[in-house]
Formats: sequence, structure tokens, C-alpha cells
Amino acid sequence: MSDHAQGAHSLHHLHQFESAEQQYESATLGMWAFIVQEILFFGGLFCAYTVYRNTYIEAFTAGSHHLDIFWGTLNTVVLIASSLTMAMAVRSAQTNSGPGRIIGWLIATIILGCTFLGVKAIEYTGKWHHHLIPNSTFQWNDPAFPTVTLGPAKIFYSFYFVMTGMHALHMIIGVGIMLWMIAKVRRNEISAQYFTPIEISGLYWHFVDIVWIFLFPLLYLIGRHH
Repeated sequence: MSDHAQGAHSLHHLHQFESAEQQYESATLGMWAFIVQEILFFGGLFCAYTVYRNTYIEAFTAGSHHLDIFWGTLNTVVLIASSLTMAMAVRSAQTNSGPGRIIGWLIATIILGCTFLGVKAIEYTGKWHHHLIPNSTFQWNDPAFPTVTLGPAKIFYSFYFVMTGMHALHMIIGVGIMLWMIAKVRRNEISAQYFTPIEISGLYWHFVDIVWIFLFPLLYLIGRHH
């Protein structure tokens, strides 16, 4: 167990654990187990995307050209910044910097997370207006890619909305977790003696950010050389 976790307060030591150290390790192991199954989930999507991209490479290249690289880049910067503010929130809890500072960093993380979701809403709205939602109203006509037909283009956008939509759902859950952490800080349940909840919440937030680091080049950048 790391030095910063050795002081877990006895008030937070649940009866089913032999020690505070065992409780901390169990909570951390539980979050890592959750993250591993999330990696399996997104990994399946990545594998399926790779297979279909190799099958319909022209259609996936065309679809990538219809994604706004500015919004994608902005969201990447936003999430990298949110990882920093999340790390600072955890650090503030570990060093007993006071509830005000912890809450401040958590609020900054929430603002950045909501900014990311707002940008995705702008992107989704644009796709709706251009009839690129993969449903019965889907339309495709790009003179730059005359050989790309409706079906393969629809497959690309199906992957786009499923992958980015699931990621956005995880972001929404993450924002909810941060609100919960703020409530715990206000109840004086987070301190340098007990910061396990905010630390494992940080692991979840960083994982969601890393997923986007893979989604961004996969959807927005690959094929731009065409």
C-alpha cells in the first residue's frame, strides 16, 4: 500500500475488512476490475471498427472527412485539461488542502466535462441537419467520393454514434460521480486521512479520457491524407 493511503481513518473502516489497508486495496482492486471490463467492452468496438474499416476503407475515409476536426481537437484539449483538474482534486484531498480547494478542482472538472458534452451536442446537431444520423432518414451524396454508396457510409456513422455515444454516456456518469464527491467533501467525509472515494473516482475519470484519446484519431484523423 502506498504511503499516502496508510492513514485511512478508522471511522471509515468498514466492519467486513480486517484493516483500513485491506479496505483501501479492495476498493482500488474493485475499480481496476471495473476498468478492465470496460476495456473489454470498448476493445470489442475497436476491433469491430477495424474489421469494417478494412472492408469499407473508402467509405470510412469519406465519413472521416465529414467530421469536424476542429471540434474533435477542442474536445481532446478539454479532456486533457479535465484530467489535470481531476488529478489536482485528488492531490488536494491527499495533502489536506481544505474542502474549498478540493471542491474548486472538482467543479473545474465538471465544467470541462460539460464543455465536452456541449461540443458533442453541437456535432450531433450538425449531423442531424445533414441527415447523417444512421436511420431511415440517412442521406449520402459526396461528389468527392463517388464510389461510396449509402450502405457503407451508414455503417461508418453507426460506429461513430455508438462509440462516441457510449463515451458520452460514461462522461455523463463521470459528472454525476464528481457531484457525489462534492457532496462527500461538504460532509467532511474526504480528507488526507481518507480519500479513497475521490482517488478511485479519479481512476474512472482518467480512463474515460484515455478512451477518447483513442477515439479521436480513429474517427477524425485516420484517412485525412486521402
